[in-house]
Amino acid sequence: MYQKKSHGYFSFPKLEGEIGPRMMFRGREVLNWSLNNYLGLANHPEVRKADAEGAAKFGMAAPMGARMMSGQTKYHEELERQLAEFVGKEDAFLLNYGYQGMISIIDCLLTPADVVVYDAEAHACIIDGLRLHRGKRFVFAHNDMESLRKQLGHAVKVAAETKGGILVITEGVFGMKGDLGKLDEIVALKKEFDFRLLVDDAHGFGTMGEGGRGTASHFGVTDGVDVLFNTFAKSMAGIGAFVSSHKYIIDYLRYNMRSQTYAKSLPMPMVMGAFKRLELIKKHPEYQEKLWEITRALQKGFRDRGFDIGGTLSPVTPVYLKGDIPEATNLVVDLRENHNLFCSIVVYPVIPKGEMILRIIPTAAHTLEDVEYTLDCFSAIRSKLEAGEYRKPMPDMADK
Repeated sequence: MYQKKSHGYFSFPKLEGEIGPRMMFRGREVLNWSLNNYLGLANHPEVRKADAEGAAKFGMAAPMGARMMSGQTKYHEELERQLAEFVGKEDAFLLNYGYQGMISIIDCLLTPADVVVYDAEAHACIIDGLRLHRGKRFVFAHNDMESLRKQLGHAVKVAAETKGGILVITEGVFGMKGDLGKLDEIVALKKEFDFRLLVDDAHGFGTMGEGGRGTASHFGVTDGVDVLFNTFAKSMAGIGAFVSSHKYIIDYLRYNMRSQTYAKSLPMPMVMGAFKRLELIKKHPEYQEKLWEITRALQKGFRDRGFDIGGTLSPVTPVYLKGDIPEATNLVVDLRENHNLFCSIVVYPVIPKGEMILRIIPTAAHTLEDVEYTLDCFSAIRSKLEAGEYRKPMPDMADK
C-alpha cells in the first residue's frame, strides 16, 4: 500500500527536461537540488556534441566484446593514461560502472587470508564488496582514528596468523553527510601499521583538491593512497568509472577483475565523451571555483539562519531536521507543490526515528539567486514544522 502511494512521487520520481537547476516534475517547473552534476557538464554544448559525434562515428555497439578478448581500443588505453596522469597515479583501468566496479575491486584484491578494516559509514558498494570476502573484517567507528587504531591492532594479530595482508577502506567524501574521510591521518597510521589503503572518491573527483583531482590531492596524500577509485557518474556527468594505482596493481586488476573480464567493453560514445569531460575539467578550473562559490554561499546561509548542516566539508549539504515520517512526508509535499523546490529526503530506517535529512547538492550551474530563494523556502518550512502544521493531513499528491 505504501509503495503504491509513494511510487513516482517520493520514490522513482521523474524529473524531465534538460538536466540542470530547473527541471519539470509532474508538469511543474522545480528548482532542482538533487543531481550530482557538480560541475554543470551534463548539458555543456561541447559535451553534448562529443557524445553525439561519438555515437554517430562508432555507434553504441563498438567495441564488440570484452576488452581482454576483442574489446580493446587505443582510445580506451589513451583515456586510462590521461586519467592516471590527472589523479597522479602510474596507471588506471576503465570500469563499466562505478557500483559494480567497486564491488569487483574489493573481491579481486582480497584473498581469504587477508583482513579488511573499513569505515562504519562506507557506501553500500563497499559493503556489498565485503560480503564477497571470505576472510576476517573489522569495522571502525566513522572517521574515528582511535577506533581505527584499535581495529588495526586486531587486524595485525589475525593477519599474522593467516599470513595475509591488511586493507583499509574508506571514502574521500561521504556522500550522505558531506564530511571527508581523514585520509591524512589514515596515511600517517602507516608508520605504526603495515596496511594498504583503498579510497572510494566518487564525490571527490572534480570537486576536491587542485583542479578537481580529488580528496587525496586535497590532503596532499596521493602517494599514500594505494588504490584510488573514481566514477564518471557525478562530476563527469556520464557512465563508467576507473581505478588507479601502481602499474603492477592495475595490471593485476586488468587480468583478474571478473566484472570486467566477463563484461562487454565500455562503449565508444562513452569513452569519447569522457575525453571531452576530462578536457573541460582540466581547461576550466573556474567550473570548480563556481561550484564552491555556490557551496559556500549555501552552507553559510544555512548556518547563519541557524540550520544544522553537520560537519560537511564538501559540496554535499545535508540539512538536519526533527520530525516523524508523516511530518517528513508532508514537508516534502509542501516543498515540491507550494515552493516548487525539489531535493532528496532521508528518513528512518536509514537514519534514527524522529529525524530527517534534506540533502542538497549544489552545482556550478546554480546561481546565487537560487541559493537565496532556497534559504527562504527552508526558513518557511522550518517554521511550519516547529508549529506542528505538518502533523495535519496534506493533499494526496500520489493520485494526481
